Amino acid sequence: MTASADCLLYTPKEAAEVLRVGRSFVYDLMAAGELEYIELSRRCRRIRRAALKQYIESRPRTN
Repeated sequence: MTASADCLLYTPKEAAEVLRVGRSFVYDLMAAGELEYIELSRRCRRIRRAALKQYIESRPRTN
């Protein structure tokens, strides 16, 4: 399943697909506070599209 670009909320797996990284890396980012998420229930976390964009923009650019 590919995450749709018009989604407002992404699962960690979908966020990983968007960022083209592994799912566990997304969980590491969330745990470190580098990727903001919302907790819908005790075991249900979602990542806003804006949070993904903010994370990407916060990364240093390399040549």
